[in-house]
Amino acid sequence: MRAVRIVLGDGRIPRPIRWAGAVGVLPIPGPSDEVVLLLVGGVLWLFYRDRLAEAWRQTCPPGVVRRRRVSAEA
Repeated sequence: MRAVRIVLGDGRIPRPIRWAGAVGVLPIPGPSDEVVLLLVGGVLWLFYRDRLAEAWRQTCPPGVVRRRRVSAEA
């Protein structure tokens, strides 16, 4: 939830995508809010991956070291 809040507050992401994410976070009964979140998540992952990764890094607790991926060729 923290990463979603950070991404929704990011001014570099277009407003319609942020609004759709806010609608997806609302406690609406039924599967409609989950479908909206999946669509917004897919758009963010495809086109705004760097901003999404930045939000995930910001939610990491202090003192926790995250390992970076190592390619198979290294």
